[in-house]
Amino acid sequence: MHPIYLIGYMGCGKTTLGRAVASAASMQFIDLDELIERESGMTIREIFNAHGEPYFRQLERETLEQVSKLDDVIIATGGGTPCQTKLMDLMLATGTPVFLEASIECLHSRLLQGRSARPLIASLSDDELLTFIANALDQRKPHYTRAAARFDSSRLEDAKQIAESTQRFIKQFIVQ
Repeated sequence: MHPIYLIGYMGCGKTTLGRAVASAASMQFIDLDELIERESGMTIREIFNAHGEPYFRQLERETLEQVSKLDDVIIATGGGTPCQTKLMDLMLATGTPVFLEASIECLHSRLLQGRSARPLIASLSDDELLTFIANALDQRKPHYTRAAARFDSSRLEDAKQIAESTQRFIKQFIVQ
């Protein structure tokens, strides 16, 4: 089976759902950002600070090209990965990009809980975060909606919801 790419905004559940689906379906799971960090020996933030965004995007492209050749793999991309036209084209050509959709309210709730670990949003107030998410989604939605498929990822709040969403995902995208 060709790769399944999970795309969507931060907090939509790419890593949570990806790990659960890969485990349940006996597939490999790769978080693209984690792989870039492991291979470079730097965090994404350190890469941006030391070398800038163009360098990071080059690493992202090279890493995506490597993993796109694998079979039986679920790949969680970075939230901005599909916004790079050539990378979205690569995902469409080599596998199935799935846009994980969750409401702005759902994303806001999830990101409120984990915002301290995300430098981009750590200093935003609750209201600023809501506005930030809405604006970012407006900009990114045209890229995300190029995906081959969509999946409602709003039900990943506890173990039961994750298990139910995992089974729905497997039925929809893996069991043919």
